Amino acid sequence: MLLFLIIVVLIIAVLAVIFAIQNINVVLISFLMWKVEGVLSLVLLLTFILGFIAGLLVLLPKLLKKKPIILDKKEPSELQEKIEEKNESKNIT
Repeated sequence: MLLFLIIVVLIIAVLAVIFAIQNINVVLISFLMWKVEGVLSLVLLLTFILGFIAGLLVLLPKLLKKKPIILDKKEPSELQEKIEEKNESKNIT
């Protein structure tokens, strides 16, 4: 499994290098009053990273709202009885 992961990462890295070499054109980015020139591949990479961060910021409230799993501190026998009761009630209905 680790070997497969390494191979996939290497393939992605090689493709990224090929993409960067083939897209060395300088592009002009205009936003409101700002104008910035940059290499196309770097501009696309920066755009991807900013989009990823924006997506994480959108998900952040939902991730923080998740309640952590709290283990029940009851005795194992009591927990087993509860599980059996729930299973029996499911079988009845």
